[in-house]
Amino acid sequence: MDEMVYFHLLQQQEDDEEAEDELLDGAMHAAAIMAFSVEEARQIRADRRHSNRLYLRQGQLLPNPRTGTPWQALYNSRDDRAFITTMGFDVATFDYILNSGFASAWYWTPIPRPDTPATAAPRPGGRSLNAPGALGLVLHYLNSTMREISLQQIFALIPTTVSRYVTFALNILLGVLRRLEEAEIRYPTGDEEFQELNELIVARHPRLTGAFASIDGLKLPVQTSADEDVENATYNGWLSEHFVSSVLAFSPKGPIIAAKLNAPGSWHDAHVAQPIFEKLRMKTPEGYYMVADTAFPRGTSQIDGRIRAPVKAGQRLQGTAEEIQEKMAFDRELLSYRQTAEWGNRTLQGSFGRLRVPLDINNAESRGDLLETTVRLHNLRCRRVGYNQIQSVYVPMWRSTMEEEEIWLNFENMVFADQRRNDRVTRFHTFAEFE
Repeated sequence: MDEMVYFHLLQQQEDDEEAEDELLDGAMHAAAIMAFSVEEARQIRADRRHSNRLYLRQGQLLPNPRTGTPWQALYNSRDDRAFITTMGFDVATFDYILNSGFASAWYWTPIPRPDTPATAAPRPGGRSLNAPGALGLVLHYLNSTMREISLQQIFALIPTTVSRYVTFALNILLGVLRRLEEAEIRYPTGDEEFQELNELIVARHPRLTGAFASIDGLKLPVQTSADEDVENATYNGWLSEHFVSSVLAFSPKGPIIAAKLNAPGSWHDAHVAQPIFEKLRMKTPEGYYMVADTAFPRGTSQIDGRIRAPVKAGQRLQGTAEEIQEKMAFDRELLSYRQTAEWGNRTLQGSFGRLRVPLDINNAESRGDLLETTVRLHNLRCRRVGYNQIQSVYVPMWRSTMEEEEIWLNFENMVFADQRRNDRVTRFHTFAEFE
C-alpha cells in the first residue's frame, strides 16, 4: 500500500514538473513572440518614416559643398540669365550685395548654435559654404517654393546645416539691405520729388495731374495656429483662409515708397494702412494723391482727396455731356494707372516664390523680417536695374514656359502642390526628386 501511495506521489510530482515546464516554455515562447512583434512594429515604423523622409544624409550627398555641386556650376557660369532665373538678380547685382557687407558679415560673424558660446570666435574656414554660396543659398530659398531637400541637393548640405545657414544668412542679408540706399523704403520729400513722380505718370496719363503713386493691399498665406486667438486673428472671413495682410504704395519708377507689413489677416485694409494715411496727411503736399482700387478705403476726412479711385460699377455721373465725357476719360486713366499696384504685388509674389508658401505662424518677428527683406530686395532690383528693364528682361525670364506663365497669372487660384511642382528654380536644376 505504501508503495502505491509513493508511486502516485512521485507520478504527481513528475506531472507538476512537466506542467511547470510547459508553462515556462509557453511563457518563453510568448515573450519571444512579443519581442519579435515589438521589433517588427519598430521596423515597420522606421520603414514608414524612411519612405516619407524628405531629407538626405551625408552619404547621399556630394562629398564637398565647395566643389563640384550644382551651385558651383551655376556660380562659375557667371550667366545673367541663370542668375536671374534662380536668384532674381543679374551677376552684377549679386556681386554688389556680396561686396556691400554680406561677405564680411558671413566670414566674421559667429553663427549662433546651442552648443557654442555666443562669444566664440568665428571659424570661416570651417563653414561648408563660402560667402557667395551663402548668398546663393538664401536667394534660392527666397526665390523659390522648393523644399529644403532640393536645397540640400543643390548645395550638398545636410538638413540642419541648410536650416541654420538660411536663418543666419537671412539675418545678414536684411542687415545689409537696411544700410543700402538703393534698398530703402523711402517716402518722397519736397515738392520737387512729388512733381518728378507726377510727371512720369502724366507722360502716359495726361489727366492724372497730382498722382504720384499707386496703393493696394496684399494678402499672403500663413499657416494655421493651435492658439485660438492667433487663429482668429489671421482668419479672413471674406476669403475663408488664413492670411497676413500688408499695404504697399508703389512709385511710378517701381520701388515701394511706403509699406505696412505683417498685420493680422482679419484686419481691414483701412486699419492696416493707418501709417500710410498718416504720411498722406502730414508729409504730402497739397494737390498730390495716390491711386487705388475701387474697393480700397479712402481714409478719414483728414485725407479727403489724397486717395482717388475709379468710380464704382453702377455709380451715376452728373453734369453736361462734355463734363461726363471728361469724367469718364479721367476714370479710365485712373483705372489704367491703378493696375501698376497690381503689377507690383504680382512681381513680388511672382519673383519671390517663398511668399507663395504659407508663412510661419509661430514667429511673427522672423515672418516680418522675411517680408521686409523681399520688399527691400524688390527696391534694390528696381533702382539697380530699372522699371523698364525688369518688365522687358526679368519678367519674360520668369514667365518663359507655359507652366511659369500659369503660375504668374493665376497663382492665387492654384493648388499649392502645383505651384511647388512647377517652381522655376527647381526646374532649372536637374536632379533626382525624392517624395
